[in-house]
Amino acid sequence: MIHIAPTRDIAICRQLRRTVFIEEQGVAEAEELDDKDDHAIHILATLDGVPMGSARLLLSGDTGKIGRVCVLPAARGTGLGAALMRAAIGELRRQPGITRAKLGSQTHALGFYERLGFIAEGPVYDDAGIPHRDMVMAL
Repeated sequence: MIHIAPTRDIAICRQLRRTVFIEEQGVAEAEELDDKDDHAIHILATLDGVPMGSARLLLSGDTGKIGRVCVLPAARGTGLGAALMRAAIGELRRQPGITRAKLGSQTHALGFYERLGFIAEGPVYDDAGIPHRDMVMAL
């Protein structure tokens, strides 16, 4: 069973991100870790009670930025990633004054986010050695 909710357990979210971004995708630890975790909203996804994915929400003005979205390989293809994103969008909608969501998608995942209602904008850019493109959604 999939369960997704905000969490204050930043350590488990960081471990999931370490596994996916640093170990699997080769992102430098210095690029993955930053000083934004302490003032972010973290969303944790579990599958049968086991942590399998997370996302981080940063609020600025009228925009909620969804970032650090990761799902462990064992949970890919189960619908957990889409459920995690729907939960993140729902959390942003509950935040006063937030009227749009934004994210930086790895280019291979553009279709995934488009199916959730995001629209790509702007050029492709490099983030941690991986091609990305910004995407937005009106809330």
